Amino acid sequence: MAELNSILSRNPDVVTRKTGNEYVLVPIANNIADMNSVYTLNETGAFIWELIDGKKNVEEIIYALTSEYEIDFEAAASDVYSFIRDMSNYLIINE
Repeated sequence: MAELNSILSRNPDVVTRKTGNEYVLVPIANNIADMNSVYTLNETGAFIWELIDGKKNVEEIIYALTSEYEIDFEAAASDVYSFIRDMSNYLIINE
């Protein structure tokens, strides 16, 4: 599980497309899109996704979420860790 000082990065084998406030994530294997494994992120997920840049740590992402959505640290941490867990399970992000 990621710690507050963990730095996350996106899997380079995932193509992203932004549509409005959402992102569509498509895994690529052997230069072919895996259309059976397409993921859609809501506005909050898209916000977190944009912050996962291989430079920011988890704590910085949580604080950015508290600022953007005016929620407390615990609620933001819960959302970020849930997102990390889900995206890590599908190999969309790397810890």
